[in-house]
Amino acid sequence: MTTKALLCAAALAAATLTQMPAAMALDQLKLAVGQRGNWDTAVSYLGEKAGIFKKHGLALDITYTAGSGETLQPVISNSVDIGIAIGTMGALSAYGKGAPVRVIGAQATGAADYWYAKAGSGIDALKDTDGKTIAFSSRGSSTHSVVLAFINEFKLTAKPVATGSPPSTLTAVMTNQVDVGWAAPPFGLKEMDDGKITLIARATDAKIVAGQTIRVIAVNAATLASKRDVLVRYMQAYKETVDYMYASDQALKDYAELAKIDEKMARRVRDDFFPRSIIEPAPIKGLDTLLPEAVTLKFIDKELSKEQLAELFQVPLQK
Repeated sequence: MTTKALLCAAALAAATLTQMPAAMALDQLKLAVGQRGNWDTAVSYLGEKAGIFKKHGLALDITYTAGSGETLQPVISNSVDIGIAIGTMGALSAYGKGAPVRVIGAQATGAADYWYAKAGSGIDALKDTDGKTIAFSSRGSSTHSVVLAFINEFKLTAKPVATGSPPSTLTAVMTNQVDVGWAAPPFGLKEMDDGKITLIARATDAKIVAGQTIRVIAVNAATLASKRDVLVRYMQAYKETVDYMYASDQALKDYAELAKIDEKMARRVRDDFFPRSIIEPAPIKGLDTLLPEAVTLKFIDKELSKEQLAELFQVPLQK
């Protein structure tokens, strides 16, 4: 082998060795994320696809769940590092019962969730739901707290029923197993445009929901203690991804692929239903109304002390 060839080989080997530690240095995080295909739950997916989390030294392993209750359990058992889109009421309830839950970010402040009925059912507004069944995803979820807020605020006699994900809920509505379903854009918009279902309420119709952080990003206390620096980087990348989602057409293309919709619908979902304020990861808003509401709705027995709130809500997360 010539001297020139030897020098080239040595340079290639050195470059390979230089790159290997960088690749090996990525910290792995396991995520449980509620409701695949929603714009507000797509942050981690879109940031991972765009290389934003990798830039912060992270690699994400994302598993999707049917709702908040299903997302909270692996956080409590410490079988995932981060739970995304956990109902704030559910997190409060779990913490109040002694579960090692810690909140490191807001996931949804306000909400784009909506409730609907089968077209021609005679249910056109919340006042028509007395004696009817009304869906939410799972116990302790944000949709559960919204339905309870509807019932409490509008003095309804509707019966709450857990129906899981938007697809399973739509099936239940169309087969008359439940009277009123729930969904989040983009799911159900086509059926609404086609006249198959009728919008009867938005989450923000419950006055107490507007301006509240109704879903959060949560971790196990043990994870927070052992991986604080990694979680700080995750939240930094999360915030950077939110910036990217509202500035990039590529984000819309990638979201359309994830949600299996066209780009026009993807833009409609973002621009018409999800103002950026909904998915900003900080601050947590509305605790002054959330806490008494959590007591009224029996998620917790009594309001948390200042010390308990400081332990549960660690937002913004610092090194």
